[in-house]
Formats: sequence, structure tokens, C-alpha cells
Amino acid sequence: MFHALYDSTIRRRSTLQLMDSTMPACFFIDQIRSVTDTITRNKFLRDGETIVSNGGIYALGFFSPGNLEKRYVGIWYNKIQEQTVVWVANRDKPINNSSSGIVNIDEKGNLAIFNGNSSSNYAIWVTNILSTISDNINSSTLFYKLLDSGNLVLCDENRGDFLWQSFDYPTDTYLPGMKIGWNWKAGLDWSFTSWKSPDDPSNGNYTFSMGRTGSQELFLKKA
Repeated sequence: MFHALYDSTIRRRSTLQLMDSTMPACFFIDQIRSVTDTITRNKFLRDGETIVSNGGIYALGFFSPGNLEKRYVGIWYNKIQEQTVVWVANRDKPINNSSSGIVNIDEKGNLAIFNGNSSSNYAIWVTNILSTISDNINSSTLFYKLLDSGNLVLCDENRGDFLWQSFDYPTDTYLPGMKIGWNWKAGLDWSFTSWKSPDDPSNGNYTFSMGRTGSQELFLKKA
């Protein structure tokens, strides 16, 4: 068991757990899919709305940290009164001074954040799944589901694996089931970066990662 180091730049204390985890296949998820925990091509998410994981543990939606008017899309604990955000999608690309944001699946199957009507605006943030999926996909059979683990996953009704998951793109919080290290083949960097400040979720000065020398040592570094 590891406990996260924290100082003036890290917002809160969290627990790191090293554990084996078996990812459930998408066809099992689809059997218990709830209308409240998924985003599809026909069911997008507007600012002011949320989706909640099946057990009610996590919620996903738009939020503004502190007193800022900037809007972000994140995942937080649904049952904790004080909003505690564990993952932020557009941490370096907020929507400024607006409550018209939309989260939708675009024509390529990406989860995308738009500042207003998705048909007339460019996405300010996308999952970019085409960089990891080689075969053709049909966006009409795709859905994004928020799991009780806090993992947001992309599933295809015709496939059994995750096509994308937020656990592969951590921000500042380690949740059970996440990994720390590298996946050279997929080009994934499983490391964690602090918020710039309690009111600003953009990348801060501290990172927690595994060294690249093969020693499997963990490092907390200041930029």
C-alpha cells in the first residue's frame, strides 16, 4: 500500500493501491448498461447534466473549480458532499465563460467536448481513438460508459474489448485498477501530474511516475 505525497501544490490526500485487476469485457457491461451511465450518438451530455455509474459511486459532467468561470469535464465522487474531482478530460483546454458545453460522440467515434452546438463548432477536446484502433468502426454502435471503478470506457456493441479508457490517461489521482509505468507498444504514459492550483486543473509542477531506466523505481519530481 502506498500513500500519496502531498504539499501546497497537491490539492488533497489520496490512496495509491497496487493490485491486480481484471477488466470486464464490454459485452458483459452492455448486458447491465443503464441509461444513466452512458453517452451514445443519440444521447449526448449538456452542461448541467451528469451521468452516474451504475452503483452511484462516480459522476461525470461539467464543473468549475473554485470561483473560476471556466468549464471542465471531469469525474468526481458522486456521494461525497464536497466535490472531489479524480479525472479531468480537458484540463488544458477549458471552455471559457460559458455554460453551453456539450459532450457527444463525433462521427469518427471519439468522445468530444464542444463549446455549443456540435454541428457548427470544432471540438475543443477529443479522445482521438483512431490513433489506437486500426480497423473500421461504426460510431452508431459505440457507447461510453462510466464504471463504478471511476473508469470511463469506450465500448462497441459488436466487440468485447475496451477501445479506449480514461485509466490510460490519468490526471492527478490514482484509483484502484490504474497502472503506473509505460506501455511502449501503445505509446501510453501512465503517470500523474498535479493541478496547477486548487482552482486550476491544468498541468502543474509535480509529476509522479516510474523511471525509464528499467529499475522500476517511482519518482515524485518537480518541473
